[in-house]
Amino acid sequence: MIRHCVFVKFRDDVPEAERSAIHADLSALRGSIKGMGAVHFNGNASPEPFAHGFTHGFTIDFNDAAARDAYLVHEAHQKAGARLVAALEGGTDGLMVFDLEIDES
Repeated sequence: MIRHCVFVKFRDDVPEAERSAIHADLSALRGSIKGMGAVHFNGNASPEPFAHGFTHGFTIDFNDAAARDAYLVHEAHQKAGARLVAALEGGTDGLMVFDLEIDES
């Protein structure tokens, strides 16, 4: 399994409704991409001082790298990604992506 982890720095002027809409756009891809599983999105809840300004994050679980790769090039992901980047501090500078391979055995 691949756990796609994305951490973001939303601009202060981006309302909660827009943040929720971005999450909904990403979650809706589950109906279009085979092997795309759970999507979780929320604000940083860590008490540790190491967030480096990242305010929110989301994870998407994929059955395998092929499903993740299909998501990356999917037209709806490109559109949702552009909407997300437009809402971030410094565009892509307000974005960090990290994929973890999860051994479920």
